[in-house]
Amino acid sequence: MTASKLLVIPILTCVLLLVDLYVWQAVKVVFQNNSPQTRTMIKSLFWGLTIITITGLWAYNVINPDILGSRLRTIMVAALFVIYGSKLFSIIFILMDDLFRLFHWSRESVLPSEKVVSGNSKVISRSEFLMKTAVIAASIPATALTWGILSGAHDYRIRHIRLVLKNLPKAFEGMTIAQISDIHSGSFFSKTAVKGGVEMLLKEKPDMVFFTGDLVNDRASKVKDFIQIFDKIKAPMGLFSTLGNHDYGVYLRFPSLQARQRNLHDIKQAHKILGYNLLLDENRMISLGGEKLAILGVENISAKESIFHNNGSLSKALKGTDDAAVKLLLSHDPTHWDKEVNSKFKDIDMMFSGHTHGLQLGLTIGDKSCSPAQWAYEQWAGLYQKGEQQLYVNRGFGYMGYPGRVGMPPEITMFTLSRVSS
Repeated sequence: MTASKLLVIPILTCVLLLVDLYVWQAVKVVFQNNSPQTRTMIKSLFWGLTIITITGLWAYNVINPDILGSRLRTIMVAALFVIYGSKLFSIIFILMDDLFRLFHWSRESVLPSEKVVSGNSKVISRSEFLMKTAVIAASIPATALTWGILSGAHDYRIRHIRLVLKNLPKAFEGMTIAQISDIHSGSFFSKTAVKGGVEMLLKEKPDMVFFTGDLVNDRASKVKDFIQIFDKIKAPMGLFSTLGNHDYGVYLRFPSLQARQRNLHDIKQAHKILGYNLLLDENRMISLGGEKLAILGVENISAKESIFHNNGSLSKALKGTDDAAVKLLLSHDPTHWDKEVNSKFKDIDMMFSGHTHGLQLGLTIGDKSCSPAQWAYEQWAGLYQKGEQQLYVNRGFGYMGYPGRVGMPPEITMFTLSRVSS
């Protein structure tokens, strides 16, 4: 366990126990009129589930991942999200009850009144009503999060974008580019579903494919089981990729610096095996009809420097691209756009990113989405434009942490290049 986890996990455990204690007050009210045997059974189930879940949290972070296995680790994470996601939602109603109680107590303290006893013993009190509502309400996120695992995690969607580039040479008119991002191969629990997503991409027959980073969660070995699925991706004008923040292995404690470097080397080799031109602060020039288009890729660059490492150099990647009519940049983190792309490098026409996953949670209707991700990122999903420059943030192919998606399906983006809008 890393030093940061030694601090975070105990604190998180205390927070979860406080949540349980608070929710238990509502559960007790709901079952207060049941038999002693029923109340004992409910108590045992409630706290037994708490013990199992928190034990799973510690096991996930302490025991070697190879011992637990990826499937068991996925179940542990899923249980944590579903159980505590439900409890947190129910707290809204419990808190409402406590606020009503506080208001009533304050009023009675200042203006005491006579108590009125109702003759109807079947009338449910507001407090009991809110407590029962809290318990029932917990089923809503439980259902949604469970469905997000069983169905949403691999519910791949293709988004078609007409990408208008003012300086696009005529020879590149109509060229198609497929973008995928954030594969996170260590999280998948269904090879069949992943294969289906790749087949969806192949049916689009793109001229070119961009992959904008995070091939793994941290360990290069996790991509081995999926090599024979992802190596089926081909495109006549080439496959191009870059690294994401997770690819550097900074979230896993390696036995030595050499082991971390070896892991990064293996990830780079995996890109090569999959047929990608991995662009690490470099570029490739594509020529058609005497005109040139530059594809640039940088190592991870982020405006959130206190959280994510900065490894790349856009200046270095731009060297030798002066003759290109259009410059397309692959950069994993969308905050790189505001950090320097649209302020210092006006010759970058388009930037392709991922990273946010749309938080794997939100609401998507047509081309419009909303998500808690927008509280953390100004550009978090879809197409953005400032002046003549554009950015697209892909919602991700895989998932991280919560092994599912709710209202934010995994995305394959198909761009059709054009000089004029339709």
